[in-house]
Amino acid sequence: MPGDLDWTQAVNTRDPTPLHAQLERTIRVAIASGWLRPGDQLPTVRQLAVALRINANTVARVYAQLERDRILETRRGVGSFIGARAAESPLNDDARRAELRAIVTRALAEASARGFSAADVRREMQSIVKGAS
Repeated sequence: MPGDLDWTQAVNTRDPTPLHAQLERTIRVAIASGWLRPGDQLPTVRQLAVALRINANTVARVYAQLERDRILETRRGVGSFIGARAAESPLNDDARRAELRAIVTRALAEASARGFSAADVRREMQSIVKGAS
């Protein structure tokens, strides 16, 4: 289990976003920011459920979805690992750019609705990326 990632911050029960979506987003962000890399082992379903104080079925659901998306690889009797293909994208450069633009636009809109500026978002993103180095 990667030691630097604070799994206890992966979900917030006060956030209206479903817990499974929060956990999946946390794992995807950890991969994108370099906190998790291909080959890194994730906590077991039970370990993570206990740490987060959520139902193990919720964690299993997230792991199963990430496995279907080829982000995770599960090895029976060994555990779940970040897959080698996690960093790859099946989209071409133009499609990737368009998808990223849509993601950033949604993030800016949500941040703005909660009173944050684009500069606030930029600073936080830079902080997250620096923390992964």
